[in-house]
Amino acid sequence: MKYVDEFRDSGLAKNIASKVKAEIDPLREYSFMEFCGGHTHAISRFGLIDLLPSNVSLIHGPGCPVCVLPIGRIDMAIQVALDHQGHVILCTYSDVMRIPASNGLSLQKAKARGADVRTVYSPLDALQLAIANPDREVIFLAIGFETTTPTTALTLQKAKKQGVHNFTVLCNHVLTPAAMHAIFGKNAAELVSSKVDGVIGPAHVSIIIGTTPYQAFVDQCHKPVVIAGFEPLDVMQAVQMLIKQVNAGRVVLENEFTRAVSEQGNLIAQKSMAEVFELRAEFEWRGLGSIPNSALKLNEAHKAFDAEERFKLFYKKVLDNKACECGAILRGEKRPEDCKIFGTLCTPENPIGSCMVSSEGACAAHFAYGRFRDIPITKG
Repeated sequence: MKYVDEFRDSGLAKNIASKVKAEIDPLREYSFMEFCGGHTHAISRFGLIDLLPSNVSLIHGPGCPVCVLPIGRIDMAIQVALDHQGHVILCTYSDVMRIPASNGLSLQKAKARGADVRTVYSPLDALQLAIANPDREVIFLAIGFETTTPTTALTLQKAKKQGVHNFTVLCNHVLTPAAMHAIFGKNAAELVSSKVDGVIGPAHVSIIIGTTPYQAFVDQCHKPVVIAGFEPLDVMQAVQMLIKQVNAGRVVLENEFTRAVSEQGNLIAQKSMAEVFELRAEFEWRGLGSIPNSALKLNEAHKAFDAEERFKLFYKKVLDNKACECGAILRGEKRPEDCKIFGTLCTPENPIGSCMVSSEGACAAHFAYGRFRDIPITKG
């Protein structure tokens, strides 16, 4: 909390806050969607909304890979881990372990039932595990936006080069621009599109893909985008840039995060991704439905490393818990506190929905930093 207090009392924060206040038109409302969960985390942790004028609101978007992964994809991983006990080692990131799936299960609970499920820091750890256990099949459950995709691609290239035949990937890598189009495109609900004036674009994703892929979104959906870093000052600066655009009636793509994001992005990472992956025809996103060309799968040259192919896994759509509002929160239609089970039945210790699992999820961020609470402070 000391770091947070120091930031809020700092001259830089107060300076940007005063500039934002000077820019706004007091007679209108401003509403911006922060697409990425990293921004949601920063906004909640530092209480940025308290530093902004009351007629400026921030809406949470779907930019958390754990949050948007549908139940059916977790069910596939649980199925293969339970059906092949003693033969399969399933590896994934730690926050994936607790995503609620069908029948009250999660990967963590599947592990308690005897499945060999392990957490790793990277797909390279899973590959090393496969090399060390040649008599076992090792599956890496890969998730993430374009940020983590290059690491999976490089791991698959290494596995192919080294001839590691007991290693496969259950691929769930998804694409950011496609999700933006799904929220604001012509087939999207008017509710969100009409009330959002602009988008705070993701930082780490943009380091990989650059700024160019967002131009089509700006042109077709008529929403300004400002790519912003994850530091609180970055977010506030992006809000100021968006307010300037709205006031001037401009709709353009801008890059606040110039210290790390370029127009073309990381061409080496993009090359590795292109050599390993190809577009899926469609992919189910939690809360957003099935979006065409919004995810990746292994291409023909790497098909031997595709867990879906090797273990004959098939995706089955599963409806979310009826009491959970994660879908509406991911679409920007509702806030965490609008969910009846938020903070009561659904907590980080007992997540009912995916938005409460990852620290970047909107519900988890709101709960952790108490942004929804109205607790009087007593002294003495």
